[in-house]
Amino acid sequence: MNLHADAGRRAGLRPGRQPKLKKLGSRLWKERYLFLLLLPGLLYFLIYRYLPMAGNIIAFQDFSAFRGFWKSDWVGFKHFAKIFEDREVLRVIWNTLYLSFLQIVFAFPVSIILALMLNEVRNKRFKYIVQSIVYLPHFLSWVVVIGIVTTFLKSDGIVNQLLGAVFGTEAIPFLQDSSWFMPLIVIETIWKESGWGTIIFLAALAGVNPSLYEAAVVDGANRWRQIWHITLPAIRSTIVILLILRLGSVLDVGFEQIFLMLNPLNMDVGNVLDTYVYFKGIEQSDFSFATAVGLFKSLVGLILIVAANRLAKRFGEDGVF
Repeated sequence: MNLHADAGRRAGLRPGRQPKLKKLGSRLWKERYLFLLLLPGLLYFLIYRYLPMAGNIIAFQDFSAFRGFWKSDWVGFKHFAKIFEDREVLRVIWNTLYLSFLQIVFAFPVSIILALMLNEVRNKRFKYIVQSIVYLPHFLSWVVVIGIVTTFLKSDGIVNQLLGAVFGTEAIPFLQDSSWFMPLIVIETIWKESGWGTIIFLAALAGVNPSLYEAAVVDGANRWRQIWHITLPAIRSTIVILLILRLGSVLDVGFEQIFLMLNPLNMDVGNVLDTYVYFKGIEQSDFSFATAVGLFKSLVGLILIVAANRLAKRFGEDGVF
């Protein structure tokens, strides 16, 4: 015991911490194979998530690829101030917020409604078939989805042909008219991701005690009353947590889908922060300003997620952290 204490003092450690470190080392060695399995995941996050963060320093520089990180001129918050001075950036931020608002209002509740409907289905075979059908679009890439949408909605596509045959209308320019851009993005998101989003809510519903429903039936509650007083309260925490996480990415509406739907005719309403950063950073080589916009987007997301988490806790929910 004294030998260990002397060794700890020689290593500069306080006596009270030696048993804890020894215990930690013993546990690491004992479960070394489990931690070895964890190593690839940690390396992935370290290499692809944390190390690239160092590149954000170019947001505070007039970065030149020829002069490098350390020899480029430092300009402080010049590019961040430019965000609020550039009308194009303000319009892009407005487009992003408006699209995110539409997705939260119209797309987010669809997964909940779908999960509630599937939970009421008593025929298991029919339920599994419906689940498989609604999950399927999630496995399609956005390239395939946008290709299908373009084929169906072009001027001589099947949708315009059906509308013309049934109602006698002229071809509607779905892909050229900018007023259709936001609705199409929301509909595509609902079709592709709502089925996959039901998995979490169905898992939450699986944990509801069946005796609650039996007691409700004894009290004379119909299906609507059971859903309102038992099912919805059971998944309320899950809804709040997912909504908090969604608010954290309110400025992140997805790059691939928007980029594939953009064309010169809908650029004014369809250009969002993700695509704007791409055009500025990659096409115009304005790396510093593009990085400042990306950093600003992350900062706003962090503030929103912290605020939403505090609000959830104030109303008695668990929150995310």
